[in-house]
Amino acid sequence: MNDPVRLLVCDDHAVVRAGLLALLASSPDIEVVGEASSGEEAITLTDRLQPDVVLMDLQLGEGIDGVEATRRIVAGPGSSHVLVLTTYDTDADITRAIGAGATGYLLKAERPEELFAAIQAAAQGRSALSPPIASRVMAQMRTPLPQLTEREQDILDQLGQGLGNREIARALFISEATVKTHLGRIYAKLGVDTRSGAVATAKERRLLR
Repeated sequence: MNDPVRLLVCDDHAVVRAGLLALLASSPDIEVVGEASSGEEAITLTDRLQPDVVLMDLQLGEGIDGVEATRRIVAGPGSSHVLVLTTYDTDADITRAIGAGATGYLLKAERPEELFAAIQAAAQGRSALSPPIASRVMAQMRTPLPQLTEREQDILDQLGQGLGNREIARALFISEATVKTHLGRIYAKLGVDTRSGAVATAKERRLLR
């Protein structure tokens, strides 16, 4: 009999974590070795506990998000795999998470047996994707999304909230000139000429976070 998969759970909602722990306890093939409420805590515990898999939420309140935590864990000295478990299924989130090195991407609406199977797959380094995510990834491969830098993504998100150049500059602590430069690059990548066109295209292609 194989040893159980050693799992670290990272979610900033205590109630959600408790529910996950209760659910995971029903599987004899999974052993939860730790739980984290922030990205920083997940990184620290991963370094110390060296779990086989880190079950990672994307939105973690204050501090670094799940994508950045994933990037640091994967780049670290250990061999832990990261399986994203989230309610967010935008193309931007999927692209960022997989680009950061996540082994799999699962939605919280999945059935328990699907979650258990995905954890087992992730422990072996195999990809595990929810069916809607797999379909989205295939669509992206057929029609690649524009590759925005982190700063361009930040500005696009602010644009989607209806902020003007001055407000964006203040929010991101950069100059208005820098905002204009990035907007020009965003327009070029999205194939648009206006702010409204950029927002409409971003919404259509689910690029907003």
